[in-house]
Amino acid sequence: MTNKRLSDGTVHKISTDLEKLLTSASKARTAWEDITPLARNEWICWIESAKKLETRESRIERTVSGLKNGKRRPCCWAGCIHR
Repeated sequence: MTNKRLSDGTVHKISTDLEKLLTSASKARTAWEDITPLARNEWICWIESAKKLETRESRIERTVSGLKNGKRRPCCWAGCIHR
């Protein structure tokens, strides 16, 4: 596996905790690099918009799981307001 840093979104930068989990799951890492920068931005913003640490951690886990299962964007979320 390469040590190359994962790609960011269009506006948001990938956080260390998300990058660490994505790097440890090769299928999720591959999916992350396959989605568009705008889609990556949506995942990152969804995670960053959490108000509680527990929610943030849950969203990171759901991101990795979702990407492994073929999801390309977070579900049931209005989208990033920063684009």
